[in-house]
Amino acid sequence: METVSKAKSHGGVQGVYRHASKVTGTPMTFAVFVPPQAANGPVPVLWYLSGLTCTHANVMEKGEYRAAAARHGVIIVAPDTSPRGETVPDEPDNWQFGSGAGFYVDATQEPYAANYKMYSYIVEELTALIAAEFPADMARQGIFGHSMGGHGALTIALKHPDRFKSCSAFAPIVQPSTADWSRPALEKYLGKDELAWRSYDAVALIEDGKRFPELLVDQGAADPFLKTGLRPEILADACKAAGIPLALNLREGYDHSYYFISTFMADHIAWHAKRLGL
Repeated sequence: METVSKAKSHGGVQGVYRHASKVTGTPMTFAVFVPPQAANGPVPVLWYLSGLTCTHANVMEKGEYRAAAARHGVIIVAPDTSPRGETVPDEPDNWQFGSGAGFYVDATQEPYAANYKMYSYIVEELTALIAAEFPADMARQGIFGHSMGGHGALTIALKHPDRFKSCSAFAPIVQPSTADWSRPALEKYLGKDELAWRSYDAVALIEDGKRFPELLVDQGAADPFLKTGLRPEILADACKAAGIPLALNLREGYDHSYYFISTFMADHIAWHAKRLGL
């Protein structure tokens, strides 16, 4: 693991790191904030998964999470959103697919299957690296994310309720198999058989029997993607039918940007901290 940069912040350390990923076959960069409490022993881990077009840097620079993370004593891990490199298949003119748009799936279709393995990268490889290299209490993990990353957080938590003690999302794509801006990506990554998409669709996972103790979702009411790509009411209906407690906050006047995310970031971290035993 290579250290790209380190800076002291709120008594902790904000770092950026790079490693050669065996899962994606590419170098992968990620950010980790370690709070000051880690000097006394391992602390809980909160994973943040970013949205379309983002890298690790977007939330690191705009998310305003460090003060809350330092106050509660939680590590924040911010991975990249896709493999990158000259040899990685991409559609440079399509912001909804390829570079910056890994959708947290393991691709099965060529030519994407060799590199686009973001699900396994997050759940297996990067998890093992965080456990080995940082003062992380891996028995206390939470996960959250934004938009495409909210989709990723929900699906990963639903498939691993034994690992994650908390899950929340900002403006998640709750049913990517039916949303206009995600269906084309799922078809390219996973093939035309829509049954293969269900394991990467939060609403479908709930319909198919997956459960999580409770969920928190914040959604901007002025989000331009609200009615076509996000549709939180579908998740609300699925959770109600399954008996999963869902706190869904529709925030008047807020859009899809980091102005929205940063406004409610501290609330989410406090919510996770309580469920992580802090």
